[in-house]
Amino acid sequence: MAMSELRITDTNGVTDSKGRAFGLEGNDFLYVLVAFVAALGLYLVLVGALRMGMLGALALALPVLIGPTAWVLLFRHNKPEGYAEDFLDDLANGEGWSLSGSGAQPVQPGENAP
Repeated sequence: MAMSELRITDTNGVTDSKGRAFGLEGNDFLYVLVAFVAALGLYLVLVGALRMGMLGALALALPVLIGPTAWVLLFRHNKPEGYAEDFLDDLANGEGWSLSGSGAQPVQPGENAP
């Protein structure tokens, strides 16, 4: 086989992509999958073993599924690494960027004050 017959294709290296499953990047689908199994198990225990009504059991089991799913979709899906930690840190500290020009930056030496 001659070099001119070789086919060149672009591929992603291991560091470029973490893979995708169920439309979620990397291992994010595991959070949703574990939440689904936990919610289903809780629902079955409440209905089957504790004889709770179906709507009441659903009301207790649904947050177990919605919490991690919302976490993945709001803070991890298509977001840069560390986004959730930075977001929660900004909420806790009350710091972060702002569009208001309320003197966020000090005047540098040699510049005129506004």
